[in-house]
Order: sequence, then C-alpha cells, then structure tokens
Amino acid sequence: MERRLAAVLIADVVGYSRMSEIDEEGTRIRFHTDLHELFEPKIATHHGRLIKTMGDGILVEFHSVVDALRCAVKIQQQKAERNAALRPEQRMLFRIGVNLGDVIVEGEDIHGDGVNIAARLESLAQPGGICISGTAFDHTVHKAEVGFSCLGEQQLKNIADPVRVYRVLLDPSEAGKVVASRLPRRRAIILATLAALLIAAAAIVFAWQWPFVPQRPSVAVLPFANLSSDAGQDYFTDGITDSLIADLTMLSDLDVIGHNSVFAYKGKPLVLADIGRDLGVRFVVEGSVQRIGDQIRVNAQLSDAASGDHLWANRFNRAAADVMAVQDELSRQIAEALGLKLTQSETERITHPPTANLEAYDYYLRAEQATRTGRRSRLLEALALFDKAEALDPGFAEAFAADAHATAYVWRSAYDDVLQSALARKRAYEKASRALALDSALSSPYAVLAVMQVVDRRYEQAVTSAQQAVSLGSADAEAHMALAYVQLFSGNHAEAGAAVDTALRHDPNLSAINRYTAGLVFYLQRDYTKAIDSFERARDGSPGNGDFVTPLAMAYVRASRLDDARATVAEGLRFLAGRDSLAAWRISNAHFRNEQDLAFILDALREAGLPEWPFGFKGNEHERLHGEEIASTVMGKLLRGKTEPSGSPALMQIERDGKAVFRSTTQMVTGTVFVNGDMLCEQSENAFGRADCGPIYRPANSPAETSYAYVNSTKVFYFSPVK
Repeated sequence: MERRLAAVLIADVVGYSRMSEIDEEGTRIRFHTDLHELFEPKIATHHGRLIKTMGDGILVEFHSVVDALRCAVKIQQQKAERNAALRPEQRMLFRIGVNLGDVIVEGEDIHGDGVNIAARLESLAQPGGICISGTAFDHTVHKAEVGFSCLGEQQLKNIADPVRVYRVLLDPSEAGKVVASRLPRRRAIILATLAALLIAAAAIVFAWQWPFVPQRPSVAVLPFANLSSDAGQDYFTDGITDSLIADLTMLSDLDVIGHNSVFAYKGKPLVLADIGRDLGVRFVVEGSVQRIGDQIRVNAQLSDAASGDHLWANRFNRAAADVMAVQDELSRQIAEALGLKLTQSETERITHPPTANLEAYDYYLRAEQATRTGRRSRLLEALALFDKAEALDPGFAEAFAADAHATAYVWRSAYDDVLQSALARKRAYEKASRALALDSALSSPYAVLAVMQVVDRRYEQAVTSAQQAVSLGSADAEAHMALAYVQLFSGNHAEAGAAVDTALRHDPNLSAINRYTAGLVFYLQRDYTKAIDSFERARDGSPGNGDFVTPLAMAYVRASRLDDARATVAEGLRFLAGRDSLAAWRISNAHFRNEQDLAFILDALREAGLPEWPFGFKGNEHERLHGEEIASTVMGKLLRGKTEPSGSPALMQIERDGKAVFRSTTQMVTGTVFVNGDMLCEQSENAFGRADCGPIYRPANSPAETSYAYVNSTKVFYFSPVK
C-alpha cells in the first residue's frame, strides 16, 4: 500500500440537488462547463492533477499546498466574475476545502484521512468560499494574496482528533490579515487590561441604569439534525424544530427568531458567534432527532452564542408516540434554563398537546413540509394531507390553522391549477373560522382573515383582525407581516413600515411573499434602496417565479435604472410566458384604498415596458368597438374562436340576460357578462370576484375564421359570433 504526503482540494456545488430538481439537464451542462472552462485550466496552471469528479464534486491532488490554495482562490474569484453576468437562477456556487495530509494511493485514485478531512472542510466553507486545515495554513500563511479567519479546533465527522480550521478571506482589502490569531504576550496583557477597565466602567454605568434597562433574553432555535438513516424523516425532524419555535414564541418574556431565518442554516456549518451576531440573539438551541422504528432519540442543548458555553443539555429516549410529551419537556426545560417564569396560561399552552392522534400529527407535519416548498405540486399535496389530519382529529386546531394559511397562499397567488379562486377563498375562510372556534388564542387564523378581509375591501375589519393576530403572537413575524399588508393596502404607510420593521426583528430572512410585501411598503414610502433590496430577496428566495421578478422593475425605474427595469420586465415575461400585464396588476391590486398608490405602481411598470394586455396584445383604436356595438355583437350569442398564444379552440356562450360560460382547453369560467362603457366585463368568482373588463376590436389581421378580438387581464380571444 503506497502512502504519500499530498495537498488535496475538494470542491462541491452548493444546492446541486435543488437546482437539478428545477432543471436537471441545464444544471448538469453548467457543471461540466465550469469543470472544463474553469477548473481544468486553473488546475493545469497550478500543477495539479484532477483525480476524478464525484457527481457534483471534484477531487484534485497537488504536490504543493501553496499551489492548491492559489488554485482554489483563482477558481472562486473567476467564478464570482462569471456569476455576476448571469441571472440568479443560472448561478452555480462552489464550496472548496484544502488539506495537507497523508493519503493512500491506489492506481490513479487517492483516499484516506487526507482526503476525508478535505471533504469535511469543504462542507464547512461558505457558498463561494474556501476552508483550509491548520496544516495547510501553516504552509500557506503570507504566501497567497488572501487573509484568514481562525475558526478554532473543529470536531469533524468521522475524524478522530479535532482539526484546526481557517476560513480564507477573499476580499483584497483583507489580504495578509489573520483574524483571531494569537497576539504577542505583552501586547495581549496590555489590551486585556484595557478591556478589563472598559468592562468595569461599563458595568458601573449599567448597574446605575439597571432599573431603566429592560432585560429580555433572545433565542434562535436552529434546525435539528436528522440522524435517522432515512432522509425521508426530515419532515419529522423539522416538525420538532418548528413546534419548539412555536412553543417558545408563545412566551411573553422571550424574543424568538422565526422559521425562515433559522432554517437558512439547515445543513450548513454552525459558528455560534456568527449566528448570534447575524440574528441578533444571545442564546442558540441546537439538537438532533433519530427515529428508529417506534422509538425516537432527541438530543438538545442551549448555548450562549457569544462564548459557546453550554447552559443546558438533555437527551430524550422515548417511544415515537410520546413525541409531543418530549416537545413539552423540551420547551419547559429551555424556558427554565433561561430563567423565565411562566404564567399559568403559558404553562397550560405548552403542556397542552395539539392532538392526541399520532397519525393525524404525522399527516400535519408532512403537510407543513410540503407547504414550505411553495411549489404548486406540493401545495396540492399539502391540502390533501391537511384533510387527512383533520378527518382523523376534528379538534386539531393547529391543523385547521395551517390549512387556512396554505389555502390563503394559494388564493392570494391565484394558483387556480391547485384550487380555483372561489373554492380557495371559501376553504380559507372556513378553515380559519374552524381553527378559532377550537382555539381562540391562535394568532395565525386572525392573520389569514386579515389578509382576506382587506382584499375584500373590509379595511376596518382587516386592521382589527391583524391587530388581534399581533396581540396573540407578538413574536410571530407572519402576524406582523399580515398587519403590514393590511396597513399598506389601507393607505397607512407609516404603520405598514413599522410592522415590517418589527417582523424583520423577529425573522430577518422573511419568506419570498413577505419580502414582496415589504418591498411594496418601502416603494410607497419612496425608500427605493430598501425596496430594491426587498424585491431582489423575494426574487432570489423563489427562483424561477416570475411573480417575484417583475416587481423589481418599478423600484429600478424610480432609482433611475431604466435599462435594468426593462431587462427585469423582459425576464418576468419570459418566466410567465407573456401572461403578465398592466391589466393583471390593475385587477389583482384593486384593493388599494388610495387609488394614487396603485397609479404610482402602474406608472413605473408602464415606463419599464410592461405591456397593457397579456401576450403583448396591442389593439388599433380605429378598429375598436363602442358600447352599443359590443352589446349587439356578443349578447345572446355563441362566440367561437381561439385563444392566443397557443391558438387552442375556445367557446364563449353569452345569454341575453348576461349569464355566460367560457370554455377553452385549459379553462372553464362561469359568471355574468355586461357592457360597461366601451368595455366588455366578465364577473365571476375568479379574479378575487372582481369584474375583468377589456375592449373588443375588429382587427384586419385577425386569424382565419375569426372576425373580432376580445382581450382582458387573462386572455386574448379571437372569435366570430355563431348566432
């Protein structure tokens, strides 16, 4: 068996599985393009040898660890430049680990601890970043134009002894720096003395001000690790994390970071000090869940984020049927470790299980996981799973509340292929009402009702419902964002902005739809820098979703970035297959109480190039029909024709009393048709129950066997009257 000392570089694509799920072929092509155009030339330049590719990973050997590090730096720098020219959904990021260690040689391959440590270092690196071992650092410090941040000794998976780890600082301004390195003894003593004096002075001031300084502990519950051999148990592990967050959020004397922000750390290396600083919390909860047959093992610990000291830890070995009892004990013990004195009502809420039916609870957890993806196919699955949970336990209030929230998202997003608008609206109202009938102390159903009420233009009721949601869930970011949405459309911009600020304190990494709402709030407050940031985060948080692309254009226009605005509109139209239009924005946002707010949005989108009608339809005013002509042409007639852009056949039957039905290969809508001025209007339970109006033209270039063109926010219909 041959052994030798070697410098090992391992690179891996961040989020490869997620990208492949969206576009498997395109992701593979981009990976191989980077391999051949970026990695292979840089490896050759730095005298390395490409050992093999491993799915989305790359293994390289170098004789010199300095060459290995310089190669890694050049790859990441050039990759960042290439990514800057790409749309977010096309960007591929790599993590790289570099180690100097002993390897076992078998033919052209290498393995052993030298390779294993490099692989573990790669998993610790940030997206677009590099981590190296202490042995590599010792030979490369001051020999590459980079800096280093010491992460201390890390216990790496399947590696017996702790390994010193350094993060490479790629910013040119940090070249030559070694952060958190040891100071010379005399200088360290001087600085330590000064620090002690400053701390003492601060303590005196703090003690003097103590009666006036409110003390509130803050905590982030990080996603528990799934240690089960079955990755399909992620939903169960995530459910325990979410339940713990929900329980702690109920406590009035504790600030808890919301789901979206903490789950951003799932599967990533954890540096508690960084997490504490980024999320603004003092304490962090970590844990793991292992489910084996009918047994579960839950490990959890509470740590001081700054010092890393463990304040509390426990292990629970129970039957899976006792999972809710485990969650109860977790919440109570963490509250006690934080020194919180629970009120009687808080104690009762924590100790009261949401359901006694384990099968119903399992369906509920699966439904919640499907809902969080935001994907249409998974939302349909989620609604079916909620139905099963509710059928097994009709008293399961949290299931009805979560069902209402998911259904309202479907309705608000106009996902008619998941559930038609009228049915979604009815279901959301019913589920929210049922949840409150079972448990009037839940905040989520009030938030759902608030959003639906403001869309229905019941502004005062909506504000009352949103305020009730915030009152019951003071640490619930979703409740505060519901209040922001309601105040925004009610015309109360300052109140909306305050609600967004509060939500961001509880959940700095809001969901895409909440980032969109925040963007609208900042836009109407004329804070275009914050609006652009929020809209960009919404777009990046839901890749490939054109609904979160186009809004960015309005902020670009106001920031005098017209080229960016027009490019953004073009990108949004590509994602939405040309369906987006000013008409669609006008009808979906018709619940703005102040018409000038909507006009301020539409004017910017018009300047950015968003067309008036879907699929870029443009009519000639000389060919447009007027009110009486429209009535005589369509009322009491069967209209036969085709829809654009597919050219698929369609029929529209309009009775003399206005009752109508429209059928195409993809759509069937029943409702009422009437003429309003020089527009033909369709009133149905779709489009939030609003009249969808548009003109009719007699175009000279209409498709064969058609005489007229009717356009509104959803369709372009070329037709001829049959009778």
